[in-house]
Amino acid sequence: MSFGDPNNPYGPPQGQQPGYPPQPPQGQPGYGYPAAPPQGQPGYGYPAAPPLGQPGYGVPMEMPGLMKTARVLLFILSGFQILFGLLAGVLIGAAQDVSNGVGSGDNTDGLAGLGFLVAALLLALGALSIFLGVKFKNGGSGIRITTIVYAALMILGGITNMASGQNGSATFGGLISLAMAGIILASMVTSSASAWFNRPRY
Repeated sequence: MSFGDPNNPYGPPQGQQPGYPPQPPQGQPGYGYPAAPPQGQPGYGYPAAPPLGQPGYGVPMEMPGLMKTARVLLFILSGFQILFGLLAGVLIGAAQDVSNGVGSGDNTDGLAGLGFLVAALLLALGALSIFLGVKFKNGGSGIRITTIVYAALMILGGITNMASGQNGSATFGGLISLAMAGIILASMVTSSASAWFNRPRY
């Protein structure tokens, strides 16, 4: 029995028996079957999920909850400081205009200057509170240290306000500022605050 010329490209491949369908070689798909991508190359569709157990790279660290609270308190405090600074400036300016109209302007100029200085200080502290609150997201340890010093000075101011207040509103204001400054200071000295401000930034 003859199997044909071995050099004939149109004849059956060598090593196969006649009557059986030809088997595709191992590396190539047969007719009618879709070609699967090789193992090393990605195919179409969704990429594969990373293996479990490996931490994701580039996932940003989330701000701790106590830090978020301190940030919100800084924004609230800045609103009060700016509001009281503007209100004090307007009231002192109006009082100075009234006193100048009466004729006793020389005696009240020094007090008005001191009042405007206090109003400007309140506006500057409000701007500092906003700056610190904004820089919490990507600031370094300098922002943390500035916030610690700022909160400590607010605590001293609150204690002074409570100690020297003759009426209930000064004592209440001192108590509120003391509580806010205490929360801000407590949030800055925790280990999570240290880790947040010393985290690597990409």
